[in-house]
Amino acid sequence: MSAGRDGAIEPTDTRPPGRVQVHERVIGKIVTQASAHAIGVARGDVHAEVSEWGGGIAVRLSTRLPIPDLADTEAIRAQAPVFEQMRALQTTLAHDLERMTGREIRRISVTVNGAVTTERKRVR
Repeated sequence: MSAGRDGAIEPTDTRPPGRVQVHERVIGKIVTQASAHAIGVARGDVHAEVSEWGGGIAVRLSTRLPIPDLADTEAIRAQAPVFEQMRALQTTLAHDLERMTGREIRRISVTVNGAVTTERKRVR
């Protein structure tokens, strides 16, 4: 930055010396929160592991999958199969996580370890 004629500071194109380091633990928290949001479950229903892999980041997710109430046959018929949902999730998460972290996402492995049904609201 340099001072202009009127004393205002003008930005320059040079970066200040130094480095930026973001720990894997921080990336892991970002991955956990973004994954829970994308899947549609609480953050506690997602376990994420992040590691350096192939010049980028590898993500391993273990999550519960939201499913409609089993009594709601129309919602069940309308829902895509689990494998299709997870493939779409991998693509969406890779794009979103690359944007959020600034790092290339080289791999996303997803393990579905349970299901969560959405609660039906009672009408009084």
